[in-house]
Amino acid sequence: MAGPVPAEEHDVVFETGAADGRLRRVRLRAPSIPVLAASHARRWLLIVALVVATGAAGYVVLLRWPLDDALYMTVITMTTVGFKEVRELDDVGRAWTALLSVAGVGIIFGTVGIVVESFVRELTSGRREERRMADKIADLRDHFVLCGYGRVGSTVARELVGRGNSVVVIDIQELSLDRARRDGHLVVHGDATEDSTLIEAGIRRARGLVTTIDSDANNVYVILTARSLQPNLFILGRANAAGSESKLEQAGANRVVSPYTMAGRRIAELALRPKLADFIDLALSTGEDAFSLEEVEVVAGGPLDNRTVGELRADGVFTLAILPAGGEYQANPADDRRLAPGESLVLSGSSARLAEFRQPG
Repeated sequence: MAGPVPAEEHDVVFETGAADGRLRRVRLRAPSIPVLAASHARRWLLIVALVVATGAAGYVVLLRWPLDDALYMTVITMTTVGFKEVRELDDVGRAWTALLSVAGVGIIFGTVGIVVESFVRELTSGRREERRMADKIADLRDHFVLCGYGRVGSTVARELVGRGNSVVVIDIQELSLDRARRDGHLVVHGDATEDSTLIEAGIRRARGLVTTIDSDANNVYVILTARSLQPNLFILGRANAAGSESKLEQAGANRVVSPYTMAGRRIAELALRPKLADFIDLALSTGEDAFSLEEVEVVAGGPLDNRTVGELRADGVFTLAILPAGGEYQANPADDRRLAPGESLVLSGSSARLAEFRQPG
């Protein structure tokens, strides 16, 4: 099996004092296992070939046997099959045969020992689990790559998985990755600003990337790297310091969120309009079946294509707003408003009913 193709180097320049002393590491772990196994196999085959050649040469030189008899005698002696000698052996022939028998037994037991040791080392070092994790990630499509598994990142992952999405967590801290594993997520250990780490997480097959690292400088580097690898990727970035939102947007983020700003707005909403805030929470909750809010895109030939707002209302689905491609939101559209491909809808209804319109992935 061929090893992974090395990622191209991309030099990123961003002037910020917070970037001083940031840790950058490239981990190329995946190729190490097959390379090590191939090296052992070649070494073992070379030793066996040398012993066979030496044994056959001994019979030819010491006993004057033909080469075919010498090779046959060497093979049956080293494999300890116990067949009868090809020719009568004198004292020199018996001594040489005994020496080959010892060499053959040594090779057999040595091979078994190396194989067992390799399996034990692989199991105890976690390499088998890493390969299994890498295989699962390689099979993912339309997943989310989450960079940083702190308090914010773990909440993001829980919400994404709760809504039926797959998540691959990238973090440089082993403690954070251990928590992500216990929570049932696929993980990649490494620096999310490196091409190789994002490629290992399947960035080119991902639906979106969310970076929640607690350093704005690192988030900018992650966004720049991800955008260079996948120009059409949806990227959501976390802004930590005031005024850093514009830097993340300039780096290529589609959306930028400040947890502190959102927390302030949330507190204000609860203070001023608690019932409305509770209603929105219930509508967006993954556990609420009676009613829900959903963003759905109209796809050509899909279940919403060419239908009217009134037809959806008759089915128990309410169209709160329509966003045409490149346009502005149209709130409370009329019943005779016909839906067209490329438009995005904000719908309200039961979770089961809205699930029929949700796109896979």
